Formats: sequence, structure tokens, C-alpha cells
Amino acid sequence: MRGKRAAREILFVAALFLAYKLGRVLVEGHVGAALTNAQDVWNFERLVHLPSEAGLQATLLGHTWWVRVANCFYAYVHFPATAAALIWLYRKRPEIYLWFRRTLASLTALALIIHALFPLAPPRMLTAAGMVDTGHLYGPSVYGSPSTDTLSNQYAAMPSLHVGWALAVAVALIVATRSRWRWLWLAHPALTLLVVVVTGNHYWLDAIAAAVLVALVLAVVTPLSRPVRAYDIPSVPSFAGLGVFRPELPEQRRDEPALPAYARKNPPGGGGSLG
Repeated sequence: MRGKRAAREILFVAALFLAYKLGRVLVEGHVGAALTNAQDVWNFERLVHLPSEAGLQATLLGHTWWVRVANCFYAYVHFPATAAALIWLYRKRPEIYLWFRRTLASLTALALIIHALFPLAPPRMLTAAGMVDTGHLYGPSVYGSPSTDTLSNQYAAMPSLHVGWALAVAVALIVATRSRWRWLWLAHPALTLLVVVVTGNHYWLDAIAAAVLVALVLAVVTPLSRPVRAYDIPSVPSFAGLGVFRPELPEQRRDEPALPAYARKNPPGGGGSLG
């Protein structure tokens, strides 16, 4: 039974990752619209005085080793870190795993809708931004030429699912762990944000949009309240709401078995009869 459930979860997660890749292809926008939107985003960022992505990238370009580290982080950390979080939560915090899995699925679905409605070229493709494609120049690169790359939609910059997934991972691990150092999990989305910007793959607004989308999912689709301590009550078959949290049981201590019906009606010393 446990093996079947594990296999089912593996297939579900594999389908989620496949949807991440194929969905971006299926909703690929027109190049003209994506470039026009990119110019509008760049102009809006300058209007509201957001820091220049080009300026941040320029500070790193003189350090080739760090540029390659950033490229490797972008290419090799995103999926493995999310998969590792899913596996650990499945084994150690199954009730949090269920919530995290649904959060990722909801976040990805909503992001794909936005990608379809608002195609956006990354800053490395925008001439006005003055940025370079660090992956192409220094390696490793996860993208080919936009005209021939059929495995990814490079015009789906907003929201940044790199940042969105990293933020969801951090939230899940903060909820699932008890250490006073658990807030350091936020370093993962912080580093991811830095990397996606300096590599020229995303704007600041892409990350802001991802954070807003994560907050929306947490508030509406998979709301967080008090985490269930399922490891304290392994016999509980289901939880309230989305399967992640449950209300208190005020009339029964967690470490005591439930009384049978006749005993609840006729407690010991209560003067009742079994008839």
C-alpha cells in the first residue's frame, strides 16, 4: 500500500514538472508582443525607480567565476531543490507535503495562465536594457536560440517560477521545521532572486509578481493556519480543510484512545447502567 502511494506521488510530481516545461511551450506568446511588453515593464521599473538590473549585472561581469556560479545555480538548483523538498516533506512531514504539493500545482497553473495572457521577453533579449545573456557567453546555458528552442518558452518571464517555487519551498520548510534557524530557508528565494536578475533572465517585477502570486495561493487556494502535528497522532485518517490542518479536539487528549459509545454514555462511577 505504501509502495503504491509512493509511486502515485512520484507520478504526480513528475506530471507537475512536465507541466512546468510543456505548459510554457503550449502557451508560447508572439515575439512582437513579448518584446513590446518587455519595453513597457522596463520603462515602468524606471518610472517607479526600481534598481537597474543592468547595473547589478555589470557589477558581476568582471568576476567570471561568480558569473558561472550564478549560471550553474540557475541551471541546476531550481528543480533539484524543489524535488528534494518534496521528498523530505513526504518522508518526514506528510501533512505539510500535501499542502506543499497543492501549493506548487496551484502556483504553476496560475503562472501558466499569466504567461499566456502576458508574454514577456526577459531583459537579456531587450536591447534597451543593455544586458547580456550570461549563460550564452560564459556557460552553462539552459536555453538555445529562441527561434530553434522548442523545449522552453523564453517569452514567459512574468511571473518568475524560479522565484515562486523557491519562495514556496522556503515557506514549507519554515512551517515544517522547529529550529530557531529555520528562517534561514528564506536565503533560498533570496539567492534565486539575485541569480535570475544578474543572469538577465528576469526583471524585478517578475519576482514581485511571483511573490504576490504565492501570497494569493497561500491566502485563497491553500491557506495556512496552524500546522497539524500528524506525527503526534499517526492514526488520524484525514484532516480538515485541505488535508493539511485540523481543529483541536478539546474533549479528548491526544495521547488517550477514544472511548466506545457505551462508555461515553455511562462513564465509570457515573451511576448508569449498560441496559
